[in-house]
Amino acid sequence: MPKVDSKGRIVLPQKIRERLGISPGTSVEVHEEEGKAVVKPEDKPEQILNRMDQIIEEATETRSPTPYGELDPIAKDHADTVQRQAQQEQSSDQ
Repeated sequence: MPKVDSKGRIVLPQKIRERLGISPGTSVEVHEEEGKAVVKPEDKPEQILNRMDQIIEEATETRSPTPYGELDPIAKDHADTVQRQAQQEQSSDQ
């Protein structure tokens, strides 16, 4: 079990550091929650974006597009608007 040294430092076990992505130089947030000290690695924007990409990829792998005829009226209106704007963009580019 890790111990606190005279300067208040604690060595986090290697397995925990690896699971949390904490490496030398990683900024961490330390706060008290329900009487316990909580150490949380700083959220890195690139990690958040990579995770979002992964979630989107997983969601689109298992999902097929809804046929136009099965869309509700609001979704049809939105699809029509997007298509109309895309056609306008194409004609203005030419």
